[in-house]
Amino acid sequence: QWVYNILEKKAEADRIIHENPDPRDGFVLVPDFKWNQNQLDDLYLIALVHRREVKSLRDLTAEHLPLLRNILQEGKEAVEKRFGVPGSQLRIYLHYQPSYYHLHVHFTALGYDAPGSSVERAHLLADVIDNLAMDSTYYQKRALTFALRAGELLLKKFQEAGRV
Repeated sequence: QWVYNILEKKAEADRIIHENPDPRDGFVLVPDFKWNQNQLDDLYLIALVHRREVKSLRDLTAEHLPLLRNILQEGKEAVEKRFGVPGSQLRIYLHYQPSYYHLHVHFTALGYDAPGSSVERAHLLADVIDNLAMDSTYYQKRALTFALRAGELLLKKFQEAGRV
């Protein structure tokens, strides 16, 4: 619900760094709660898409390329304008599995070892765009490896199904 509150400006409207209001290909860029906004070494922002039916990387097809390209381009421009950090100094990625199922993109300082920014969970947005440009259904067909913590419910489900 907090995602929808942000998108509907019922909460945190004053924290929005950038917004593209297009209901199909737009998003809002806000600071992540993990970032105290006091220094740029651990810069951490989240782009939340306006579209509610796109839940995760698995839902993406070539239809979403305008949205993803907007996030990449406008997000980098907004970060450089607001914080003076060039796009070349950002890690821009999606998680799979995500921590919540509403498509969002992470923007972190390149030097910051953010939780979940490692290769088994993070998928660089530029790579996602390239993969979808080559094959519209890439993420519906591709086997995706991801790490799970010992106590996670999803891990338990995989164990019960004999898949781990």
